[in-house]
Amino acid sequence: MCGITGYYALQETSFEALSKVKQSTDKLFLRGPDCGNVEIAPPVALGHRRLSIIDTSHAADQPMHDSSGRYVIVFNGEIYNYKELSEKHLSSLWARIGKPATHSDTEVLLYLLIEYGEQCLEWLNGFFAFAFYDKEKKELLLARDRYGKKPLLYFADDKGIAFSSEMKSLLEWGIPKEINFTTLHQYFQLNYIPQPQSIFKGVQKLLPAHYMRITEAGIVDYKHYYQLITHPEVYTRYSYEQAKTLLIEKMEAAVQRRMVSDVPLGAFLSGGIDSSVVVALARKHTQQLHTFSIGYANHPFFDETQYAKAVADTYKTEHTVFSLSNDDFLEHIYQVLDYIDEPFADSSALPVYILSQQTKKHITVALSGDGGDEVFAGYNKHGAEWKIRQQSLINQLVKAGYPLWNALPKGRNNKITNLFRQLHRFAEGAQLPAKERYWRWASINKAATVDTFFVNEVLAQVDYKQLGEHKQSILKEIKSDDFNEVLLTDMNLVLTGDMLVKVDMMSMANSLEVRSPFLDNDVVDFAFSLPVQYKIDATLKKKIVQEAFRNQLPEAIFNRPKHGFEIPLLDWFKKELWGVINDDLLQTDFIKRQRIFNPIAIEMLKKQLHSNSPGDSVATIWALIVFQHWWKKYMD
Repeated sequence: MCGITGYYALQETSFEALSKVKQSTDKLFLRGPDCGNVEIAPPVALGHRRLSIIDTSHAADQPMHDSSGRYVIVFNGEIYNYKELSEKHLSSLWARIGKPATHSDTEVLLYLLIEYGEQCLEWLNGFFAFAFYDKEKKELLLARDRYGKKPLLYFADDKGIAFSSEMKSLLEWGIPKEINFTTLHQYFQLNYIPQPQSIFKGVQKLLPAHYMRITEAGIVDYKHYYQLITHPEVYTRYSYEQAKTLLIEKMEAAVQRRMVSDVPLGAFLSGGIDSSVVVALARKHTQQLHTFSIGYANHPFFDETQYAKAVADTYKTEHTVFSLSNDDFLEHIYQVLDYIDEPFADSSALPVYILSQQTKKHITVALSGDGGDEVFAGYNKHGAEWKIRQQSLINQLVKAGYPLWNALPKGRNNKITNLFRQLHRFAEGAQLPAKERYWRWASINKAATVDTFFVNEVLAQVDYKQLGEHKQSILKEIKSDDFNEVLLTDMNLVLTGDMLVKVDMMSMANSLEVRSPFLDNDVVDFAFSLPVQYKIDATLKKKIVQEAFRNQLPEAIFNRPKHGFEIPLLDWFKKELWGVINDDLLQTDFIKRQRIFNPIAIEMLKKQLHSNSPGDSVATIWALIVFQHWWKKYMD
């Protein structure tokens, strides 16, 4: 696990930019505190920060060269099947040139690329972003893993192409900082910026499962090497019982692959099904397993540590619970905001940061249940979508009750107001076609609502045609009544734009590697070969996961309301953080001077926060806080 950065100068006059490689690399220190090296080999400069996980010796440091010195790689991630790939594809090479110089997956990847080029990307089981350079051909290859666990941003103009694991590092190459107000508009719809866009004009994210080839002519190739698709033609290949057995086998293999480490390893344990399955399987392959949970001392509605403890007791793990108060959030808020280098407003980043920080005191690698909801239909919105598609009488009653739900107080802070909020969203979605319903449920705010947040000068810079085209490209997979198309859209939007960004960013801020067995490509491909009735029905979400592992987990964790990793923001905003909101980041005179937001709309949001129906104003206020702090740091 590491951070990478680099620059390819397309003109001799831009060679001087190569000297910025050290400061760009230094910005990635937290991603790799164990070692940092750079190499300047005009027209390319490469930088690397290392978090040592496999082969912790300095022989495995990067940038790493082959024995001839012609090829060099900087690599961020883990290749779990590197030993098998080495034996299968490189045995004749080792016989010819001698044994590998290290025991690292980096060296195996380096020689696979030398021998097979981008063809080898299809063989990799793991997560990664890397840059591979051929000094003789002056050809650079950038690539990213199948589902986008590891980030890779780039900026290209006629002078050169800069790339990095993080925006703060990319900016050190001297790229222009011009806000893209079209993506900012989408940020306030979704509370994150979907890929491949970024907050700055000209900065893009290399898409998951894609590679980019760069020569002296510039970017000459941008292609995908893998594409996740639905497989209706094989939905009947396995009976339900066969599928359950196969899922157990594939998940156990995925967990076992992720337990290879030369540093201490443990697991996050939220008390949900996914992390509990991972812990149950991991415990079979180690004599001792450390598990870590986070809870809320004064907010039982959000606290799920009792379920995590039940699993920890069942498997006799070394379990640690971090119980948080509002003061804990206040103590860490600026650490989180300072690390965020592009507006990102999933508020659960806060507890993920604190969990990662505390966990890092004990281990360096943590297994997690990330991806299970997207792959196997675990979100509340999936249950709602399934119900709408059944055309039942109760659907019609809830839909008819829209005026009532619209009038009742709505919020996320207690069971009653949260129920009214969900009924309102369900009734609203039931009136929309499938694509628009998906977008509405994926969004915090409607596009028309977001329009009211901005002053006219900003709205004039929003490209609404581009917004529409990007929205339709996201929704293109929803084209029939196959429910797997909804899950595929979640993989392409929510997982890559929100969930994986959050976990990577907050774990790397604490130099902690997180591994996700549910995102093993064998597991994901298998899941998308299964019919929807194996995943969700009238009573169960993630049906096959629950029923395959029911006899391995405590009964208490089944059939209970799903919260997600939410935090009690409302009380915090109204009390401890109100001064920061009202007197600083969203202070009216500051808003007016900034000339981005409509002061009247911001005041209305603040008033709604204190009403008996805060709705999603809490999430929007948080999005504004994140943006304002970012703007002061990077733009003011």
